[in-house]
Amino acid sequence: MRKLIVTYWICTGLVALLMGLGSLPNILSSADSIALFQQLGYPAYLLPFLGVAKLLGVIAIILPGFPRIKEWAYAGLTFDLAGATFSFIAIGTAAEGIFMILGFLVIAGSYVTYHKIRKVKMA
Repeated sequence: MRKLIVTYWICTGLVALLMGLGSLPNILSSADSIALFQQLGYPAYLLPFLGVAKLLGVIAIILPGFPRIKEWAYAGLTFDLAGATFSFIAIGTAAEGIFMILGFLVIAGSYVTYHKIRKVKMA
């Protein structure tokens, strides 16, 4: 059980780090974020919305309890990452899209271990 908890917190910490730090430039509508969104063909007004949504998702997966909200948060973070991956591949920068596989792996690791821990606690 201890190994499972450590694995969960490593994966969840990485998700929080990647998505949490990625949300801050979006919330602040930094020049780099705006330039990237223009390159991808998205409007800049979408940046703060996505940034706040990512930050709320990170908070939801870190806080204990609230299993239904956690499910939605995991889904939202995965959709965000899938959209970003598709966008990079669509404009021909597949290298960034392939790098996103790391994000999918840590989200999956966090999600799977969360459910395994929850199952053990309920038994």
